[in-house]
Amino acid sequence: MASDPGIRALPLRERPFDIGFALVFSAFTITSIISDMLPTLGVDISHPSSNPIVNSNYWYAHDTDPLFMHPPTWMRICTGLSAFVYLPFYVLLVIALIRGWQWIQLPAVIYATMIVTLTGIVIFGVELFGEPEWVTPRPGKFLAFNVPYVLLPLLLLVRMRKPDPFSRRF
Repeated sequence: MASDPGIRALPLRERPFDIGFALVFSAFTITSIISDMLPTLGVDISHPSSNPIVNSNYWYAHDTDPLFMHPPTWMRICTGLSAFVYLPFYVLLVIALIRGWQWIQLPAVIYATMIVTLTGIVIFGVELFGEPEWVTPRPGKFLAFNVPYVLLPLLLLVRMRKPDPFSRRF
């Protein structure tokens, strides 16, 4: 994956997928703050709240995601990765996508591989087919909220498959 320093990135307007990725990962930055930070810090979302951020997480989790609503320690470690490791990476990734910084390729591959694996295990191994206390009672709503966190990093991995990813449209 070594980059050729002589190869320039195409202008952003010629890389429409990167514009889309920048928008998606900007949104992931926000969700890391408003969702993943709460269980990591031990904020109770198991009942309605006057705090709109807590209440939005309650709205999502109360009938959909028992693992997120009552996270064991290992799940709080997973949300902590998102809140404190992926969050700053998202900011850096968005800037790199916009500016066409080729060096982001290897960190993006590492990130995408980690999150696809980890999130895929939690979604499919635990919340769809795992122990009964963690299985989602509403798989449609659950998948609508969670599949983007597997699918978009997987697409990013495909985007970063060859050297100098920003020297081509996709």
